[in-house]
Order: sequence, then structure tokens, then C-alpha cells
Amino acid sequence: MLTLDYANCLSSRVGQHGLDPARLDRGSDFAKAAAHLTERLATSRGTGWEKWRDLAKDPARAEYTGAVRKVVAECQGRFDNLVVLGIGGSALGNIALQAALNPASYNLCDPRGGAFQAPSGAANSPGRSTPRVFVVDNVDPAYLGSILDTCRQLGGLERTLFNIVSKSGETAETASQFMIVRAMLKDALGDHFHRNIVAITDPAKGTMRTICDADGYATLPVPEGVGGRFSVLSPVGLFSAAMAGIDIDGLLDGAEAMDQRCTNPDITKNPAAMLATLLVDLGLRKGKTNHVLMPYCNGLYLLADWFRQLWAESLGKRVNLDGETVYAGFTPIKALGTTDQHSQVQLYREGPNDKVFGLIEVADFGEADITIPTGLVGELGVEALSYLEGTTLATLLAAEKRATEFALLESQRPNFTLSFPTLDAHHVGEFLMLWQIVTAYAGLMLNIDAYDQPAVETGKQATFGLMGRAGFGEWKAKVDTALAETPYRM
Repeated sequence: MLTLDYANCLSSRVGQHGLDPARLDRGSDFAKAAAHLTERLATSRGTGWEKWRDLAKDPARAEYTGAVRKVVAECQGRFDNLVVLGIGGSALGNIALQAALNPASYNLCDPRGGAFQAPSGAANSPGRSTPRVFVVDNVDPAYLGSILDTCRQLGGLERTLFNIVSKSGETAETASQFMIVRAMLKDALGDHFHRNIVAITDPAKGTMRTICDADGYATLPVPEGVGGRFSVLSPVGLFSAAMAGIDIDGLLDGAEAMDQRCTNPDITKNPAAMLATLLVDLGLRKGKTNHVLMPYCNGLYLLADWFRQLWAESLGKRVNLDGETVYAGFTPIKALGTTDQHSQVQLYREGPNDKVFGLIEVADFGEADITIPTGLVGELGVEALSYLEGTTLATLLAAEKRATEFALLESQRPNFTLSFPTLDAHHVGEFLMLWQIVTAYAGLMLNIDAYDQPAVETGKQATFGLMGRAGFGEWKAKVDTALAETPYRM
């Protein structure tokens, strides 16, 4: 199972920059507070905006995986390319799952040529046809255009499936992408264009629902009470994963296993309660308001992107639940080991001591590991590299991680380690559920609403005004006034 080592967050390791271990013992105030919050979360789970907590359990699990598999079965083998159109929580989870659980070269393989071999533990058998996956999460025209051109060249539009992910259908970025794709497919495929679109949206209402019903798209639901950044274990994330052969049962099994661990009232046996307590207390009392997530595995790097939205949008709030101005929240930062040992660690060790570092390691890379050959020393007498001969890249990566952990410790920089026994769907599911529950705990500890995002709405409304949407003219006037031309431009 996924494990948490938090010894380097304690004063016994990092002095005044860490927490007193006694404050985390059974019977301590922290332990009692965590037990109380665990009880509160047990009471509220499955209600309001906490319905994400039950996505890995029946009946929600059976309902949503059944619906996903039905649509996947109808699409499987018909398409060479899958293009996901979404933004924020409608995209980041999809991207992270593909990066973590399919090879980096996945999109380079011919879906119909049998060249691609399914990763270990994947739902599809080796050699089975699975489409390339592109997740387009921006309205940069060059970016979208290049993806569409690639799809035209690799299989053509008739062999490309577009997955629109939007609960309302009114988010400007996804709506504009959809409008472009819909017109393009109609021109290319005529009356049958709807067969190349699967929409994930509100099952009963909204602009996208109206369009889906009129055009006749296959649809999957965005579950009620599941916000975008908590939706990766719903059809929002599961559909593209299943289309690409990822083991969605493994994901949900891992999520359910972590959820069960995080119902334990004992803080020393509940990784979410412990991690939230550490991060919130180090942030509030020790000034560690920047939280770095640094995987030592390229496949896990984009999970740090997913974490950044979850942590920033959930906890960054101007007012608390009592209406008091508090400016709550912590700044999430992503880094990659070992790459960023050569670009960021100088700052991390000798810059402001205002960070907590989350290091992520994979214990066993299995058959993916590569042995460093011998012979260079004997052939050329280069003794300086003899220590590398005969070892493996995974061994070197583990040593680099441990060395960085030590270096941070030497500089009294609090850090923790999350360990994946192997990189597979089960452990990725554990990771996703862990951080969602950590976020729920942190929201309660900060006394804020972790499920709204009022500051995001201002930018959306201003965009509507600037684009001429009816009813938002006042926003254009506000923007034009605030950003009026000045002499301060060079």
C-alpha cells in the first residue's frame, strides 16, 4: 500500500522548523482534534459536495463503471484517436492518469498496428486496439490546431472520437473548442457526425444537455455533488482511462482501500488526518505556506499538476465560514526529481524556509528498470565513473531522492515521503483518494468552504463581458476602466 513517512516534519529532525512529536501522540490535543474531524467527515460523506467520497463504493461505483464500460464497448476499435476537450478538473485528472499509467511513448504507437503492448495490469490485453489520447485544456489556437491536424493525418476525422467534458456546457474554453469540433465534424462526416462525440455532462439539465439531446450524442454523467477537481474517479476521468486500456477497477480498488484507512479515528493510523495536520500546522504556526510536491518518477509528475488545482482552488479563500476575512490557503508548487535538483534545490535549501516538501518515490520499477553497462572503465580507464557500472537507473534515482531528502534535512527544511510500492492503477487510486481526503480535512481545519471557488467566477464573468455575451456588458466596462491605457508602457 501507499505509505507516508513524516519523520522529517518533526522537531527531532528539523529543530524549530518542525512539529513536536509529542503533539501527535495518542491522547494529545492534535490527536483528539483529528478524531473529531474524522467523525465529522464520516457524518457528512455522501452529502452535499462530498459525494466524491463514495465514488469508489457501490452503488455509485457499479453505476458509473457500468455506464463507462457500455460506452467504451460501443467505441472500442472504431477510433485511432481520442481527443478530450475540457479544462481544470475536467482535464487535469485525465492527463495525470494517462501520464502515470501508460508509457510515455503511448501516442507514438499505431493503434491498429499491434505495436503497442498494454502496460502491466491494464484492462486491455496486449496488442488490443486502444486510441491515442490527447487532452486539450487550453484555447491556444496553435495548440488545438496542431492536435486536429495530427488527428487528420493519423487516421482521419472519421477515426477520431471527441470527448467533451463540461457539466453546464457554458465554460467559454470548452464551449468554443466544442463549437469548432462540431462544425468540423459536420462538414467532414455529414449526418453521422454525432457518432464521433461522447459528452460527459449534467444528466438532466444545462446548455450541453440540451445540445446532446438535440444532436443525439452518447453521454455519461457528471455526478451530482461532485465538483470538477474531485471528479477524476467519476466518468470524467474514468472514460478516457478505460478507452486507453487503464485498469479502472484497480484505480477504484486503490481509492476504496485508502478511503477505508482514512476512516480510522487514530491519527497515527490515518494518513490523510496526519498529512493535513502536518501541512496546516506547519503552514499556520511555522510559516511554511508553500507546499512542494516532487515526484521521483516522470510518470507521476502530472499528478502534481492535478494536486496543484485541488490544493489551490479548495483552500485559497478570502473569508472563512464565519464570514471573517482570513486569506486562507497554501501555494502548491510542482517539481520533478532528479531534474529539479539542478534547477530549484538551490533555492529550496538556501532560500526562504517557507516550504514543506513532499517527495514521492517508487520502490520497484519492475521490468522498466535499465542496467548501466560495464566496460567503459576497462576500455578507456575512466575510473571516475566506475561507481555507476553494473548498477541500475532505478538505484541511482532512489539514491538521488535519498540524497535530496538528506540535503533538505541538513538545511532544516521539513519534508515527507509518499512511497509507491510499484507504479500501477491501484496505487495511483490510493494517491488520488488520499489527497482528496487530505483536502477535506484541511478545509475543516481552516474553517473554510473547500468546495466553492468564488474568485474564479470573476474572471469568467469578465471574459463573458469582453466576448459580448448578453447580460455581461457591465463587466466589459469594468475591465476597460480598470485596464485603461496609461503612459506606463515601454
